[in-house]
Amino acid sequence: MKAPAIFVFLLSLASLSYSQVEVEASRWRGPNGNGIYPETGLMKTWAASGPEIAWTFEGLGEGYSSPTIANGMVFVTGMEGETGYVYALSKNGKLLWKAPYGPEFASSYPGARSAVTVAGDLLYMLSGEGRLVCMIAEDGTKKWSKDLFRDFDGRNIRWGVTETVVVDGEKVFCTPGGAKNNVIALNRYSGELLWSSPGKGDISAYCTPLLIKLPGRKLLVTMTANNILGLDADSGKLLWSHPQTNQYSVHANTPIYQNGAVFCFSGYGKGGVMLELSEDGSSATKKWFCNTMNSRIGGAVAVGGYIYGSGDSDREWQCIDWETGEQKYTTTEVGNGVVIYADGMLYWYSQRGELALVKPTPDGFQIAGETKVSLGSGQHWAHPVISDKLLFVRHGDTLIVYKVGLDL
Repeated sequence: MKAPAIFVFLLSLASLSYSQVEVEASRWRGPNGNGIYPETGLMKTWAASGPEIAWTFEGLGEGYSSPTIANGMVFVTGMEGETGYVYALSKNGKLLWKAPYGPEFASSYPGARSAVTVAGDLLYMLSGEGRLVCMIAEDGTKKWSKDLFRDFDGRNIRWGVTETVVVDGEKVFCTPGGAKNNVIALNRYSGELLWSSPGKGDISAYCTPLLIKLPGRKLLVTMTANNILGLDADSGKLLWSHPQTNQYSVHANTPIYQNGAVFCFSGYGKGGVMLELSEDGSSATKKWFCNTMNSRIGGAVAVGGYIYGSGDSDREWQCIDWETGEQKYTTTEVGNGVVIYADGMLYWYSQRGELALVKPTPDGFQIAGETKVSLGSGQHWAHPVISDKLLFVRHGDTLIVYKVGLDL
């Protein structure tokens, strides 16, 4: 059976003591986990040759994960041999330290999948083999680790775990996918189990959860093999679920929340569903379904009442109305892939290695600059990151950093 696995990898600040102080975590797909970066003063057009490269770093090993920027450092993961490492780089690309976190996924499309999550002085890394490791961010010293399969009755999935863990307060959330311990919260300082939910008993599905802070509760939304789950983040109680199935049980995109509703979308021809939440998040009702917004791993962004992302089966870049699910316009000028957003512009990174700056308008997409990512090797799957007017793009064993600020 042919399984086009290339789309399933998710890829996917303050300096504090270990005291239990609530801090904002630096995480995958930006400060709110939605692919939107709060940078300003960025270029609105690129030169014909593309933006200037500020620096590069080679030697990250095999992997598809995104960099994480925190504490004045750049954290990236990769695999050497069959061992996964966290690499800590300076803001100008010098290696500060590297530390092993354990065996990595070394079979189909080998390499590191998940990104590092940083909260205060601690970082968290979940390997493709289900090992969750907490390290001291300053030097990579291991503080604690858990095996999600051995310790919490989880089991691995076809192409390895790609979830990037979510941290909030004293909790770190992850999805072992066990019958008993389906979704769990651990104490992020000690690794102690705080709560466990059986969910719907599905195996995990490559999904990085979304934490939604509602007026009355914190809601954790994730996708497992056959269901979208909404859990109370404080207790782990399953509040609601909604069926979401596809051919290979791959639901790698983090859900998107906006204006009281959550959009959950999957590839392999599935599409996306808009679920309207009750005021306290205790229930969810289907509002609409769109079968064309079916990205496998590229994510999407919701800006100004519209959803922007690329499809899987038709491979078009699309604009979808947030309220109705209506497709407003499409383009195939750039190959399908990953999207992020900053300062009024979309950044597309295609699976063909195209990197494009795009302005969404009421009538269509305007390409404002394009270049080719030629450094590095392998698949173009990692999600780019924007920080300090720099665009970070990981391609295989190489991290390429572009100047995208007006004053750089």
